[in-house]
Amino acid sequence: MDTIIRSELDSQITQSRYKGKLTGAKPPLRPKHVWAVRTRLQLANRLMDLALFDLAIDSNLRGCDVVALKVVDVAHHGYAVDRASVRQCKTGRPVRFEITEQTRQASGLPSPTGRGGPVHTCFQDAAREVI
Repeated sequence: MDTIIRSELDSQITQSRYKGKLTGAKPPLRPKHVWAVRTRLQLANRLMDLALFDLAIDSNLRGCDVVALKVVDVAHHGYAVDRASVRQCKTGRPVRFEITEQTRQASGLPSPTGRGGPVHTCFQDAAREVI
């Protein structure tokens, strides 16, 4: 009977830190996953998270750029705009994107055409701080 004696140092060298994990670029969210997240946020009544999620999906911006957005960037004079332009933090390039009707409804900001629900209190407070 042969017994193999391994030291603790040997086992640390042979095992990879990322064994069994996906590394590199991750696959994009599928539409069914996007709808599942939206539904869960709506059921939990997390309106601000839902609005930020919808805005991130519409714009395809990085997380740091979505978090840095201000109410003025997507709503001038209290009304949601159809198209917005934001400068990316990482590249410095401007990105133009269209804000969908679903995002406008989630944010509660009225559109200039009169559609849109009442403005949620979280967005009213944020608008007062920015404007």
